Amino acid sequence: MESFAYAGKILNEVKKQVVGKDEVLTLILAALLADGHVLIDDIPGVGKTTMAVAFEKAMGLKGRRMQFTPDVLPSDILGFNVYDQSSGTFVYKEGAVFCNMFLADEINRTSPKTQSALLEAMEERQVSVDGVTRALEAPFFVLATENPTGSTGTQKLPESETDRFMICVSMGYPTVAEEREILKRKNEKREEVQEVADRSIILKMQEEVDQIFVHDAIYDYLARLVSQTRNNTYIELGGSPRATLALMRMSMAIAYLKGRDYVLPEDVQDIFLPVMRHRILKSRRARVEKISEEEILTGILQKEHRPAQKKA
Repeated sequence: MESFAYAGKILNEVKKQVVGKDEVLTLILAALLADGHVLIDDIPGVGKTTMAVAFEKAMGLKGRRMQFTPDVLPSDILGFNVYDQSSGTFVYKEGAVFCNMFLADEINRTSPKTQSALLEAMEERQVSVDGVTRALEAPFFVLATENPTGSTGTQKLPESETDRFMICVSMGYPTVAEEREILKRKNEKREEVQEVADRSIILKMQEEVDQIFVHDAIYDYLARLVSQTRNNTYIELGGSPRATLALMRMSMAIAYLKGRDYVLPEDVQDIFLPVMRHRILKSRRARVEKISEEEILTGILQKEHRPAQKKA
């Protein structure tokens, strides 16, 4: 875990721009180190985009930002072929997705067709245009922000796309003390985010996360937890096998950020809600009884037996 120290440096830089959201920042960094994508769901104006840009700068990655609007086309994201008269051939023009960190701002304000253009890039880290497949440079992350469904001009993301986001987090309103600090920083000369890592360091940190030990008892715990989402009267659509993999990867990344080389049951519990919340679809009974996703998932955590085994 020789690159572990960079995690603290990255978080410290991001905190120059984001006040009082330490838990959310840790979850996002864990998802990136687990080679996953992040969906930030919240109302406008709470700092979603500011946070995403700060991560891009601190990690020293090539980033691109696209504001998703109803007139954005799949070709804007993936690229397109254009005829070159001088050579008499078609030349490929890269789309915005050719970068290390793609910020999809207000992703649910564009059409489902454009939203779905990201599916292949998010899962296979490649894009296919006119029958030609092109690989994206590693690491590749999508940080997408969305406004609550039902807000003016929003289009609900398809389940196939939300399932590709490793976690979904919310910023939430700041406390009075936090908002006072935001005002002071805005009024004074604000510290700029410095680059404290680069592409090679991030790739090395991802490799170290891959080495985190997972005991058989933890594998069993992960599978049992996700299975409970498929056999619950409050859930119409439970977690997929991709959800179980995301739960394992996030548990490994959280253990890494805690300075351990093995996963504990508490790591799984810490990230269960952010990994699963956006993946489940509530049943009619849950909607009638006004049971939230958080209450359902917390109930599953409390019901499922936690293994005592720590490490072999």
